[in-house]
Formats: sequence, C-alpha cells, structure tokens
Amino acid sequence: MRYATREFRPASALVEAADTLAEDFDATRHLQRVSDHCVELLNARAAGVMLIDGGRPVSPAASSRYERLGLDLLETQLGGGPCLESYGSGRPVPPVSIRVAHAAARRPGFTERALRHDIVTTFAVPLRRRDQLLGALNVFVPTPPSRHVATPPGREVAQVLADAAALGLQNRRAYTRCRTLSGQLQQALSGRVRIEQAKGMLAERWGVRADQAFVALRQYARRRRLALDRAAGMVIEGAAADAEVRREIDEGPEGPAWSPGHQGV
Repeated sequence: MRYATREFRPASALVEAADTLAEDFDATRHLQRVSDHCVELLNARAAGVMLIDGGRPVSPAASSRYERLGLDLLETQLGGGPCLESYGSGRPVPPVSIRVAHAAARRPGFTERALRHDIVTTFAVPLRRRDQLLGALNVFVPTPPSRHVATPPGREVAQVLADAAALGLQNRRAYTRCRTLSGQLQQALSGRVRIEQAKGMLAERWGVRADQAFVALRQYARRRRLALDRAAGMVIEGAAADAEVRREIDEGPEGPAWSPGHQGV
C-alpha cells in the first residue's frame, strides 16, 4: 500500500518492507523496494541490501535509482566493507567519510570504487530479527557525515526499515516451510486414500481378504519399481492389467506377510 501524503511515507515503507506473503513474491525485487524507500526517505544517492548466508554474501539487491552504482559498491565489499562489518558485529556502522577511510587505507578496494562514483559518505545497519542476522542494509550519500541526514534519527529510520525487512523475510521463510509441509502431508494423505481404495477394489473383485490384496499390490509395485501410491492409482484408473496384479496372489507370498491375521498395513 502506498500513501500520497508525506506524513505517511515512512508508515507505507514499513508496511511494504514487512509484506512478503504474496504468491508472486520475489526476494530481490522486494529488497530493491526496501532500498528504494531508504533512498527516498533519507535523500541518499543509492542504497542496497546484502543477504549473508553462512558468513558468505549472497543475493545483493540495490535501489532502482543508480542500481548499477549500488550493485557495484555491494559487490566490491565481498572482500570487506560496511555490510560485512555490520553483519559481523550485529551493530550499525556509523556514517564515515570515504576520503578519510581511503587515506587511512581502510577498505581500500571499496573506498576507491566509492570515490569513483562520487560517494562521500556511507553507513550500514544490520538486517536482523532479534538474535538472527540475515545481512545488512548499506546507504551511499554524496555529502559529508556532518551534513548527512542519516545521523540520528535518520540512521534509526534505516534500522527500522532493515528490521521490518528482516521480519518480512523470516515470515516468508516460515510461510514457505508451512506450505511445503502442508503439500507433503496432503500428498501423503492422498496417496494413502488411493492405496486403501485400490486395496478395497482388488479384495472385492477377487473375493480375498484386504490384507492379501494389499500384499499383491505391494509386490506388483516392487517388481515394477513403482511407488505404492502410483501402483494404486494405476489399479484405480485401470492402467494396471488385472491379471498381472492377480499373479502376485496366485504365485504365492514372499515371507511371513501371508500369515493368517496379517493386516498388511
């Protein structure tokens, strides 16, 4: 949701940063929108998010404004920079002068590239949800730290945006896990229903016990290296020749499965 009035822009940004349950959700596009909000609210040149998994940077996303600049500065930090520092400490990296850091030989690769893009100041905040760190949000501005709007409360705005984005990503992961588990359970339930249906059909058709029909179905599936529910589906759909399945009964049991009273399930 987007609001037209300036007063609601921060609220709109937070809602969008936390909203990750859409069916067409794309993490890179989502983090780009978070970066766009950061640029807009803080009057920055560019911004970007670096997700970090297992200590290694993955999936950089930069604001649509000066996107190439943002991606370039994020990728330059693979060997070290504000994003990795913020992620490593779990704390914000305050606004620092690129020229001062470059003169002190701090992050030389990153600071040299930033100077080429006329970036004067940068800062970063961790992307976190409670104790879990997911990455960092980096902001790039063309003004010195003393005049930069990202000193508090501006930097706090960036941190709140980053926190909302982390919450949204965690919710998305939980949602995806639930959807996957639900699908697996539904598939297992559907397979069980097919097996029971096929077992009942065979038992009635042949005039045998349900456990005998089940063993025949299972042996049929094993001989043809089919999943049991797939073999059951073939029986229900008539794709499995009745004579071939019945042969498993006529040729006799394998092992104790045919002992009296065995239920086969």
